[in-house]
Amino acid sequence: MPEDTADPPSRGPIDTEILDRIAAHLAQSDRFDNIETQPPYAPNAVIANYDLGYFPGGITRAYLRIRWFETDDFSIHYSEQYQTGNSWECRWDRHPNDHNTRDHFHPPPDASTSGEDAAYSKDWRDVLATVLTNLDDRIEAFWDE
Repeated sequence: MPEDTADPPSRGPIDTEILDRIAAHLAQSDRFDNIETQPPYAPNAVIANYDLGYFPGGITRAYLRIRWFETDDFSIHYSEQYQTGNSWECRWDRHPNDHNTRDHFHPPPDASTSGEDAAYSKDWRDVLATVLTNLDDRIEAFWDE
């Protein structure tokens, strides 16, 4: 899956306090089956697995992988996995890089390296609200087709 896996020193350490707050916030939503905070396979992230009842058949997994750093840099990666073995992915990022402004969005279907410049709030709650609203629109579109 395309993803920014390296943690450049400029991002700083993981902000575990914010990750805990994000996990608690997401746990209040019916969208998710389970929320994992810093699981062994992703010790620097919150993993939020969507309830598949929100999706049409053929989608075997949909999830968010959220990393937040003490520098307020972040990466919020969304992935849908299909029975066919294909996936649909996008990512909201804030970090220094040489391909976009610090705030940028990697569009679907594969969250490719070159993204689109964006502007995100400094508050994690606003960033998360933006992401969830965009994903709610995506999910709703499945049922409008």
